[in-house]
Amino acid sequence: MAGKTPDLIAEARTGTGKGAARQARREGKVPGIVYGGGDDPLPIQIPFNVLFKNLKAGRFLSTLFNLKVEGQEDVRVICRNVQRDVVKDLPTHVDFMRLRRTSKVSLFIPVDVIGEEECPGIKQGGSLTMVRPEVELRVTAGDIPEQITIDIAGLEIGDTITISSVTLPDGAKATIDRDFVIANISPPKGLGGAADDDEGEEEVAADEVPATEVSEE
Repeated sequence: MAGKTPDLIAEARTGTGKGAARQARREGKVPGIVYGGGDDPLPIQIPFNVLFKNLKAGRFLSTLFNLKVEGQEDVRVICRNVQRDVVKDLPTHVDFMRLRRTSKVSLFIPVDVIGEEECPGIKQGGSLTMVRPEVELRVTAGDIPEQITIDIAGLEIGDTITISSVTLPDGAKATIDRDFVIANISPPKGLGGAADDDEGEEEVAADEVPATEVSEE
Protein backbone atom coordinates (compact mmCIF):
# COMPACT_ATOMS: atom_id res chain seq x y z
CA MET A 1 0.00 0.00 0.00
CA ALA A 2 1.46 3.36 -0.96
CA GLY A 3 1.97 5.83 1.87
CA LYS A 4 0.85 9.43 1.82
CA THR A 5 3.67 11.69 0.73
CA PRO A 6 3.80 14.83 2.92
CA ASP A 7 3.17 18.16 1.23
CA LEU A 8 5.79 20.90 1.21
CA ILE A 9 4.39 24.27 0.17
CA ALA A 10 6.73 26.74 -1.50
CA GLU A 11 6.52 29.86 -3.64
CA ALA A 12 8.02 30.54 -7.04
CA ARG A 13 10.91 32.98 -6.61
CA THR A 14 11.25 35.86 -9.04
CA GLY A 15 14.80 36.57 -9.99
CA THR A 16 17.96 34.63 -9.32
CA GLY A 17 21.38 35.44 -7.98
CA LYS A 18 22.63 36.75 -4.66
CA GLY A 19 20.43 39.84 -4.68
CA ALA A 20 17.20 37.87 -5.04
CA ALA A 21 18.36 35.36 -2.43
CA ARG A 22 19.13 38.13 0.08
CA GLN A 23 15.71 39.67 -0.55
CA ALA A 24 14.01 36.34 0.15
CA ARG A 25 15.89 36.03 3.46
CA ARG A 26 14.92 39.58 4.47
CA GLU A 27 11.30 38.51 3.98
CA GLY A 28 11.74 35.55 6.33
CA LYS A 29 12.05 32.95 3.59
CA VAL A 30 14.74 30.52 2.53
CA PRO A 31 15.65 30.51 -1.19
CA GLY A 32 16.02 27.26 -3.03
CA ILE A 33 16.09 25.55 -6.41
CA VAL A 34 14.28 22.55 -7.87
CA TYR A 35 16.10 20.72 -10.65
CA GLY A 36 16.13 17.46 -12.58
CA GLY A 37 13.30 15.37 -13.96
CA GLY A 38 13.81 16.65 -17.51
CA ASP A 39 12.44 20.14 -16.72
CA ASP A 40 14.12 23.52 -16.33
CA PRO A 41 15.37 24.51 -12.88
CA LEU A 42 12.71 26.30 -10.82
CA PRO A 43 13.79 28.94 -8.26
CA ILE A 44 11.63 28.73 -5.13
CA GLN A 45 11.44 30.09 -1.61
CA ILE A 46 10.07 28.45 1.53
CA PRO A 47 8.95 30.25 4.71
CA PHE A 48 11.78 29.91 7.23
CA ASN A 49 9.51 28.57 9.99
CA VAL A 50 8.14 25.84 7.69
CA LEU A 51 11.58 24.68 6.62
CA PHE A 52 13.00 24.88 10.15
CA LYS A 53 10.12 22.78 11.52
CA ASN A 54 10.74 20.08 8.92
CA LEU A 55 14.48 20.09 9.64
CA LYS A 56 13.83 19.73 13.38
CA ALA A 57 11.52 16.77 12.71
CA GLY A 58 14.55 14.83 11.45
CA ARG A 59 15.50 12.86 8.34
CA PHE A 60 14.75 15.78 6.05
CA LEU A 61 17.29 14.50 3.51
CA SER A 62 15.64 11.08 3.34
CA THR A 63 12.00 12.18 3.15
CA LEU A 64 10.09 12.28 -0.12
CA PHE A 65 7.91 15.41 -0.42
CA ASN A 66 5.04 16.43 -2.66
CA LEU A 67 6.16 19.95 -3.60
CA LYS A 68 3.28 22.37 -4.16
CA VAL A 69 4.03 25.66 -5.91
CA GLU A 70 1.20 27.91 -7.09
CA GLY A 71 0.99 27.90 -10.89
CA GLN A 72 3.04 24.70 -11.15
CA GLU A 73 2.08 21.03 -11.22
CA ASP A 74 2.73 19.15 -7.98
CA VAL A 75 5.96 17.20 -8.17
CA ARG A 76 7.71 14.66 -5.97
CA VAL A 77 11.06 15.89 -4.75
CA ILE A 78 13.80 14.94 -2.33
CA CYS A 79 16.22 17.38 -0.74
CA ARG A 80 19.77 16.98 -1.96
CA ASN A 81 21.46 19.76 0.03
CA VAL A 82 20.81 22.28 2.80
CA GLN A 83 23.28 25.16 3.01
CA ARG A 84 23.64 26.70 6.47
CA ASP A 85 25.04 29.87 7.98
CA VAL A 86 28.53 29.03 9.25
CA VAL A 87 27.97 30.99 12.49
CA LYS A 88 24.27 30.51 13.34
CA ASP A 89 23.89 27.07 11.69
CA LEU A 90 20.53 28.14 10.25
CA PRO A 91 19.39 27.17 6.72
CA THR A 92 20.24 29.70 4.01
CA HIS A 93 19.50 27.73 0.81
CA VAL A 94 17.98 24.37 -0.17
CA ASP A 95 18.31 22.21 -3.28
CA PHE A 96 15.58 19.77 -4.31
CA MET A 97 15.65 17.14 -7.05
CA ARG A 98 12.54 16.08 -8.95
CA LEU A 99 11.86 12.36 -9.03
CA ARG A 100 10.22 10.30 -11.73
CA ARG A 101 7.82 7.57 -10.60
CA THR A 102 10.43 5.00 -11.64
CA SER A 103 13.26 6.61 -9.66
CA LYS A 104 14.81 4.56 -6.89
CA VAL A 105 15.18 6.25 -3.50
CA SER A 106 16.25 5.19 0.01
CA LEU A 107 13.69 6.10 2.69
CA PHE A 108 12.95 5.14 6.27
CA ILE A 109 9.70 3.14 6.44
CA PRO A 110 7.81 2.68 9.77
CA VAL A 111 7.39 -0.82 11.20
CA ASP A 112 3.87 -1.90 12.23
CA VAL A 113 3.43 -4.72 14.77
CA ILE A 114 0.60 -7.26 14.84
CA GLY A 115 -0.03 -10.39 16.91
CA GLU A 116 0.75 -8.95 20.34
CA GLU A 117 -2.35 -10.54 21.87
CA GLU A 118 -1.23 -13.97 20.63
CA CYS A 119 2.40 -13.64 21.77
CA PRO A 120 3.32 -16.19 24.50
CA GLY A 121 6.43 -14.23 25.44
CA ILE A 122 4.41 -11.13 26.32
CA LYS A 123 1.82 -13.21 28.20
CA GLN A 124 4.69 -14.60 30.30
CA GLY A 125 5.78 -11.12 31.33
CA GLY A 126 8.20 -10.34 28.53
CA SER A 127 8.12 -7.09 26.58
CA LEU A 128 8.44 -6.15 22.94
CA THR A 129 11.66 -4.25 22.24
CA MET A 130 11.69 -2.38 18.93
CA VAL A 131 15.34 -2.35 17.88
CA ARG A 132 14.30 -0.65 14.64
CA PRO A 133 10.95 1.17 14.70
CA GLU A 134 11.84 2.24 11.15
CA VAL A 135 13.75 0.38 8.45
CA GLU A 136 15.59 2.06 5.60
CA LEU A 137 14.48 0.57 2.30
CA ARG A 138 15.44 1.15 -1.31
CA VAL A 139 12.08 1.67 -3.03
CA THR A 140 10.53 3.00 -6.23
CA ALA A 141 9.30 6.59 -5.89
CA GLY A 142 5.96 5.74 -7.46
CA ASP A 143 5.25 2.86 -5.06
CA ILE A 144 6.39 3.83 -1.56
CA PRO A 145 4.90 1.61 1.16
CA GLU A 146 3.17 3.27 4.11
CA GLN A 147 4.71 0.70 6.46
CA ILE A 148 6.11 -2.80 6.75
CA THR A 149 4.45 -5.30 9.09
CA ILE A 150 5.94 -7.79 11.53
CA ASP A 151 3.86 -10.53 13.20
CA ILE A 152 4.97 -11.51 16.71
CA ALA A 153 2.19 -14.07 17.33
CA GLY A 154 3.81 -17.25 18.67
CA LEU A 155 7.08 -15.64 19.75
CA GLU A 156 8.63 -16.70 23.05
CA ILE A 157 10.90 -14.73 25.40
CA GLY A 158 14.26 -14.34 23.71
CA ASP A 159 12.89 -14.72 20.17
CA THR A 160 13.74 -12.13 17.54
CA ILE A 161 12.29 -10.84 14.28
CA THR A 162 14.88 -10.15 11.57
CA ILE A 163 14.53 -8.49 8.19
CA SER A 164 14.68 -11.86 6.39
CA SER A 165 11.38 -12.87 8.02
CA VAL A 166 9.55 -9.79 6.74
CA THR A 167 7.64 -9.75 3.45
CA LEU A 168 8.79 -6.55 1.75
CA PRO A 169 6.74 -4.75 -0.93
CA ASP A 170 7.53 -5.61 -4.54
CA GLY A 171 10.68 -3.86 -5.68
CA ALA A 172 11.76 -2.89 -2.15
CA LYS A 173 15.08 -3.93 -0.63
CA ALA A 174 16.77 -3.17 2.69
CA THR A 175 19.79 -0.88 2.38
CA ILE A 176 21.75 -2.90 4.96
CA ASP A 177 23.14 -6.04 3.37
CA ARG A 178 22.77 -8.45 6.31
CA ASP A 179 19.99 -10.11 8.31
CA PHE A 180 19.59 -7.45 11.03
CA VAL A 181 17.20 -7.55 14.00
CA ILE A 182 14.05 -5.44 13.90
CA ALA A 183 12.48 -6.46 17.24
CA ASN A 184 12.80 -8.97 20.03
CA ILE A 185 10.85 -10.26 23.02
CA SER A 186 12.87 -9.21 26.07
CA PRO A 187 12.75 -11.03 29.44
CA PRO A 188 10.84 -9.46 32.34
CA LYS A 189 12.69 -6.68 34.17
CA GLY A 190 15.36 -8.06 36.47
CA LEU A 191 16.05 -11.03 34.19
CA GLY A 192 18.37 -9.34 31.72
CA GLY A 193 15.91 -7.11 29.91
CA ALA A 194 17.87 -3.91 30.46
CA ALA A 195 21.06 -5.46 29.11
CA ASP A 196 19.21 -6.68 26.04
CA ASP A 197 17.88 -3.15 25.44
CA ASP A 198 21.40 -1.71 25.62
CA GLU A 199 22.68 -4.24 23.09
CA GLY A 200 19.87 -3.36 20.72
CA GLU A 201 20.65 0.35 20.95
CA GLU A 202 24.32 -0.30 20.18
CA GLU A 203 23.38 -2.35 17.12
CA VAL A 204 21.24 0.44 15.68
CA ALA A 205 23.99 3.02 16.19
CA ALA A 206 26.50 0.81 14.40
CA ASP A 207 24.24 0.39 11.40
CA GLU A 208 23.38 4.03 10.69
CA VAL A 209 23.52 4.72 6.95
CA PRO A 210 24.56 8.32 6.22
CA ALA A 211 23.38 9.60 2.88
CA THR A 212 20.23 9.07 0.88
CA GLU A 213 20.84 7.68 -2.59
CA VAL A 214 18.66 8.42 -5.59
CA SER A 215 18.90 6.91 -9.03
CA GLU A 216 16.91 7.51 -12.18
CA GLU A 217 15.74 4.40 -13.99
